[in-house]
Amino acid sequence: MDADVVIAGAGPNGLLLAAELRLAGVRPIVLERLAERSNEQRANGLVGQVARALDRRGLAEPLGAEPGGPTPRPEYIFAAMRLPLQLIEDNPIYILPSPQPKIEAVLEERALELGAELRRGHELADFTQDADGVTVGVTGPDGPYTLRAKFLVGADGGRSRTRKLAGIDFVGVTNDAMVSRTGHASVPSEYFDEQAGVLRIPGYGDVPPYMHHRSDHGLFVYAPFPGRPALVSTGEWDDSGEGEMTFEELQASVDRVLGVHLPLTQETPFVRRTVGGNTRIADRFRVGRVILVGDAAHVHSAMGGPGLNLGLQDVLNLGWKLAAEVQGRAPEGLLDTYESERRPAGERVVMQTQAQSALIAPGPDVTALRQVFAELLAEPAVVQHVADLISGADIRYFDGPHPLIGRSVPDLTVDGVRLAEILRSGRPVLLDLLEGSPYKSQATDEVDVVTGSGERQIAMLIRPDGYVAWAADDAHQTEGLQAALSKWFQVRDLTSATT
Repeated sequence: MDADVVIAGAGPNGLLLAAELRLAGVRPIVLERLAERSNEQRANGLVGQVARALDRRGLAEPLGAEPGGPTPRPEYIFAAMRLPLQLIEDNPIYILPSPQPKIEAVLEERALELGAELRRGHELADFTQDADGVTVGVTGPDGPYTLRAKFLVGADGGRSRTRKLAGIDFVGVTNDAMVSRTGHASVPSEYFDEQAGVLRIPGYGDVPPYMHHRSDHGLFVYAPFPGRPALVSTGEWDDSGEGEMTFEELQASVDRVLGVHLPLTQETPFVRRTVGGNTRIADRFRVGRVILVGDAAHVHSAMGGPGLNLGLQDVLNLGWKLAAEVQGRAPEGLLDTYESERRPAGERVVMQTQAQSALIAPGPDVTALRQVFAELLAEPAVVQHVADLISGADIRYFDGPHPLIGRSVPDLTVDGVRLAEILRSGRPVLLDLLEGSPYKSQATDEVDVVTGSGERQIAMLIRPDGYVAWAADDAHQTEGLQAALSKWFQVRDLTSATT
């Protein structure tokens, strides 16, 4: 074998997967057709539970979090409507404000630091698989060659060659009605009210920054990111545009959407027009030894920034399972749980982004629907439901007798140390914060056992992706622990994880 795993694509998903595999001692080779890392600004940050997940790998601060980990945002948007998160007690909306080029740079540095091999200018051409592995045909700068690996992972985007060669259907719809235009542009300083924190447009009204704003004619966004060029975006219907995109076209679109002239100054040559969009999900995430993650497995509207939240959590779910399979220590059926857990998560993102797209469309009927929805968003229970939905906090992979089982582990401290720091090894952890601890605090081959005291009396078996496999609030409630250790980590005897 030339590698344990070949990863097609060195975007954020491929790079994080390489890092996760190296953390577990697996040898990946990452193939990337681009000779250099792209500067295209496809994403402006990370939104949702992925911020907490990356904090558990020590990546939150490099990606923009303050020391001590990411904190929830007091306000966000849903379908260009304010989501008043101050109304709820358990706010799941975390944000890491990093542009995609920085995200890729940070994840590449981590993967290389851990020993992953990255081959730029090398592209997946074809593959064949058999009972023992995958033979990958590669086109490189010096011509074609082959690699032999145990698994191939397609992290090669919405047009994934891996998916197409595997014969996996990409089921969904294409909608060509909406045209998005984006560019780096600033507005006159007198238009921005620093004290109120809004853009005041004469003849139109106030527009909050960073949020989708719906008018009678379309969408408008003004995002004055600190330390980098401001971003202006519009969305219109039934106006496809022709020829090469220009800054003048962006200016005209802004004026049409707002119905008044908002003078823009071009900050960089970057402008982009996107016509329509796809909402699709792969009918399978795995065929034998070939697996899909991220956009290769699902594409959808970018509204609300769900893409990397979904894709990077695909990776965190898959990485430790794939490593266990490669190393021959996976319980039977472990790798199958990647699709059974992550496909429903993808379906929920597809559902909520389609709902948001419907709610931003023009027309008086949609305006009326939005008025009803705005009234609902004054109710804390509705805000909590929507916030959990768009952040991914509503995901529960499996049920159990304790309400935390199957869910992302809560933020806790153990003897003054944040749990996120304890989980950075990428190993499973049996955490015991109960008085009269029945477990010894020492590592084993399969599970790290950590005891101590914290703000909550609880014991939990935590998977490497930060999800709770078992939990109890009493030192004598060990029912189900042995089954969870066996199911997820092939620990057959409880004493082997506690002695």
